[in-house]
Amino acid sequence: MKADRAAGTAGDRDAKLIEAGLALSSELALDSVLQRIVDLAAEITGARYGALAVLGRNGRIADFVTTGISAEERAALGDPPAGRGILGVILEEQRPLRIRDVTNDPRAVGLPEGHPPMRSFLGAPVMARGRLFGNLYLTEKREAAEFTDEDEAAILVLATQAGVAIENARLYEESRLREQWLDAVREIATHILSGKIEGDETLELVAERARELVRADVATIAVPEPGGQTLTLRVAVGAHADRLRGWRFPIADSVSGEVIRFGRAAILDDATDDSRAHQPLVHLGDIGPSMFVPLTTGGRAFGTLAVANRSGGPTFGEEDLRLVETFATQASIVLEHERAQAEVRRLMLLEDRERIAKELHDGVIQALFAVGMGLQGAAALSRNDEQAKRIEGAVAEIDRAIRDLRNYIFGLRPGILADRHLDQAIRELAKEFEEKSGVVTVVDVEEDVAGELASLAQDIVQMSREALSNVGRHANAATCRVTLRREDGLALLEVDDDGNGFDPERATSGQGLANLRDRAAAIGGAAEIESSPETGTIVRISLPL
Repeated sequence: MKADRAAGTAGDRDAKLIEAGLALSSELALDSVLQRIVDLAAEITGARYGALAVLGRNGRIADFVTTGISAEERAALGDPPAGRGILGVILEEQRPLRIRDVTNDPRAVGLPEGHPPMRSFLGAPVMARGRLFGNLYLTEKREAAEFTDEDEAAILVLATQAGVAIENARLYEESRLREQWLDAVREIATHILSGKIEGDETLELVAERARELVRADVATIAVPEPGGQTLTLRVAVGAHADRLRGWRFPIADSVSGEVIRFGRAAILDDATDDSRAHQPLVHLGDIGPSMFVPLTTGGRAFGTLAVANRSGGPTFGEEDLRLVETFATQASIVLEHERAQAEVRRLMLLEDRERIAKELHDGVIQALFAVGMGLQGAAALSRNDEQAKRIEGAVAEIDRAIRDLRNYIFGLRPGILADRHLDQAIRELAKEFEEKSGVVTVVDVEEDVAGELASLAQDIVQMSREALSNVGRHANAATCRVTLRREDGLALLEVDDDGNGFDPERATSGQGLANLRDRAAAIGGAAEIESSPETGTIVRISLPL
């Protein structure tokens, strides 16, 4: 009778192992298959508790399937085990492990509060085709003090089935991921080739697809501000997107800054532990695993594409890095396309300016000159001194109009202004301002800096003219200084006066100051105003060299 019961038990065991194999071959949902394997393992071996730990791509336990405890009890235990102690022995040695009383084993690590008691223990590595995927273990055999050889043989079969299930699921997942990746790349490429690159729409598409494919909580694209010392999160999608979008932070002392500097990606297991305090993701506090990939053009990094998960979320690996690098390349193409379009618009504007300048020089100025010559002849022939004096005054006004037109032409045609040399143009501008306003104006220009800025000469002269005009209209100053020098790798154009000054916090930004800021930003620089009542004003414009 006892032999019959044993044979029946062995038959039941074999039937359930076959059942597990059939479930494995017919079920694509990995979670369901793994849960069924754990349940069968506990049932076949008579274990009170069972668990299956699945390793993630980073070698840490990513999934933890249990049986014998309720969902509430499972939640109370907290995070999955780290894979140390007895579980670490199975993962390291990759062979079955059977222990009569685990509490007496020196390799055991203390259990978390609320964990069920564990004495008898049986575990086996989950493997397929020589690759380790995790471990399957059982505790507390119900009707015996320890697990048997038959139990060990059964768990080995189930662990192998679990390994095959995990491998098949990951292969299926990788094929689907590759399909999604190809679709995303095709979608973005179509968007770029269609010429619909307007605003941040395409960049948001790039960031969103990168976030989806690596299952990240948030993705951002950081690009440099004019002047090259500050980055702006131009695009943010996912968690905290509204808080992150538009955030400005210095390149120095940031993760993105180092990625740009060295041109290499950075992968962080926990952003909150990073010492580079200016990174916006660090400021959020609940962002953990992060990855930053450089945006490059012409072999030079200038910005970053970053993805991140909340604290406690999965970390990123090499496969994730390869995916995000693809989208970083596409983001770089979008930004380079924008730059090229802006350059085309700039060249078209210069051509238009050249045409206007030529028409002014060859048409209007020559006509005015002829009129002036005629009037001078009339004055010479006049016998009425008062009449002659009025005609000479009119001729002087025509001369002033011609000089103004020539100044405008120099502003419209950078080649002409470059031939006159930037430092000379600034000195003549300051001399003219001093004669008209009565404000003593001192000029200090470093010639080598002026030479390097020759291509931006027309903009620098116009900004100097705007700043001096503000001094003449508002400052009530006695003296003024115009300086062009090099400082910290940048060119600094400063116009300072000893006039009334004002409180920048209270003052409204007039058209003159707005024009300065816009013109400086248009050539990659930045304009700052420093002033206070009774101490004068400094207009400081920083420009890249």
